[in-house]
Amino acid sequence: MPTGILIVDDHPLFVEALEQVIQGTFPDATVAKATSIDTARAVLDKESRFDLVLLDLSMPGTRGLEGVIELRTRYPKLPIVVVSALEDPRIIHEVMQCGAAGFISKSTRGGDLGRALKQVMEGTVVLPKGYQPPEVTSASSDLAARIATLTPQQVRVLHMLRQGLLNKQIAYDLGVGETTIKAHVSEILRKLKVASRTQAVIEAAKIDFDSILGSSRDD
Repeated sequence: MPTGILIVDDHPLFVEALEQVIQGTFPDATVAKATSIDTARAVLDKESRFDLVLLDLSMPGTRGLEGVIELRTRYPKLPIVVVSALEDPRIIHEVMQCGAAGFISKSTRGGDLGRALKQVMEGTVVLPKGYQPPEVTSASSDLAARIATLTPQQVRVLHMLRQGLLNKQIAYDLGVGETTIKAHVSEILRKLKVASRTQAVIEAAKIDFDSILGSSRDD
């Protein structure tokens, strides 16, 4: 059974309810909370006692699947289960393509949620009841596989490129030299199979929810 669980969610009432379910399911587990991906990263970098991360998709400072991808890339051995109100099969499919250990709907009742958490810790992949993978999948599936080849630092650089930051600004924020950022950008372009920063940003936009949900219409 888990000794530490990290809840990454910025909705206080849901976090409180989720913490109660966890304590009822795993009485000896320690529960920590983070309200953003940056905070979650700081907590996970500081301590290694966590056995499970419960992650909301809609987090401050992140778009689409960025949060899942960043945490999966940075902590590849740590099970991450998405707990979200976004229940569209296309989104669930993309979340699982990113390497999540499961997907639990926020509408799940307390007792069922506790059982789902137990199943996750037993190694079972948990998905919403009745979930069927979409027949038509988006280009983001291939993109998620390519992004998975990036290093954690390259994932952060890509996120900053999407924010429109220049190399100099990214270097300052990350506390490294501009030459290092240029090398990261070159590797990002190579791994994403694009020729420019603009194309990299356009590609990365495919992991946003509006792009995923609009993919079937495009196809």
